[in-house]
Amino acid sequence: MSAARLRVDLAAQRLYLIEQGVITRGWAVSTAANGAGECHGSECTPRGRHRIVMRIGEGCPENTVFIGRRPSGEIYTPELAARHPGRDWILTRILWLGGLEPGRNRGGQVDTQRRFIYIHGAPDSVPMGQPGSHGCVRMRNADLLELFPLTFRGMRIDMG
Repeated sequence: MSAARLRVDLAAQRLYLIEQGVITRGWAVSTAANGAGECHGSECTPRGRHRIVMRIGEGCPENTVFIGRRPSGEIYTPELAARHPGRDWILTRILWLGGLEPGRNRGGQVDTQRRFIYIHGAPDSVPMGQPGSHGCVRMRNADLLELFPLTFRGMRIDMG
């Protein structure tokens, strides 16, 4: 496999692709409004070493709406959003994360995968570069479409 990995910088609200130890690309993201933390139910973004456990949505159109990690059959529009106020939109692609550090972000009440923490697309109206999610790492759909083919199952992600 490739030596590529990802890094989510919570303070900078940026996601970086690192290849051969060098940052080659970066994107603005939005992590948890509640800040960093690992506990189930906290709606915080977990820290530490992670990996991609599943890549979801390959081949789906941009703005595909996902519910329970499955395409709902809907394509996000402002009109759809108006009909479903308060829905936490998960769009375009999903990179489902799993923790690699037992007791910190893996197992028990701190398990990133069981918390359903993703890198996923968000409506264009959602601000990037500032915290605002319920724990996931939100990205612009166009940015996620650029990132997705550069990722692989098992790819390392450091968050902090």
